[in-house]
Amino acid sequence: MNERVAVAVLAKAPVAGFAKTRLIPVLGADGAALLQARLIERAVATVCAAAIGPVTLWATPDESHPAFQALHAHLGIALARQGDGDLGARMLAGVAAAKGPCLVIGTDCPALTSDHLRTAADVLRDGADAVVVPADDGGYVLIGMRRAQPALFSDMLWSTPHVMDETRRRLRQLGLSWQEPFTLWDVDVPADLERLREIGLDSLIPS
Repeated sequence: MNERVAVAVLAKAPVAGFAKTRLIPVLGADGAALLQARLIERAVATVCAAAIGPVTLWATPDESHPAFQALHAHLGIALARQGDGDLGARMLAGVAAAKGPCLVIGTDCPALTSDHLRTAADVLRDGADAVVVPADDGGYVLIGMRRAQPALFSDMLWSTPHVMDETRRRLRQLGLSWQEPFTLWDVDVPADLERLREIGLDSLIPS
């Protein structure tokens, strides 16, 4: 039987003016929030379909939003509140809570499939210390590890084109083995909406 690999999904509540703010000029605040709600639902459904291990949705500002509660009720996933600190601290908390092999994702990569998640889990099962899926903007859309590695997350300049290169440098410095099985992309800026249409996911975009 395959070793269970937990998945931590980090998500912002789909609240107008709080979520997907860089898309507000195109979609409006309500439209950007609706897109966020659809991205969260797709990400959680994809993780559940992968069936690689327990799933926890880490919510911010808290887990009370109806979108989070509905996913908990319908899919049986665990809910947790993201803690204080920057993105690195919150990702590290998700890994540490798993107490074993864990993948961490956000909700901004609808191109991520259940097969991608199974492949990433298999990298850890096969003995690698870590697995990372780079994003084409210089960041990454998934990171996984067999055990928590605080040095990969502390004092990182997040949301810059250098995150993936710095992560590789730290992995090497720590002497960890890792794989990058594929590269994907996030939905962050207006141009990314056209990419959604190109891969047949235009139904995610509010009309």
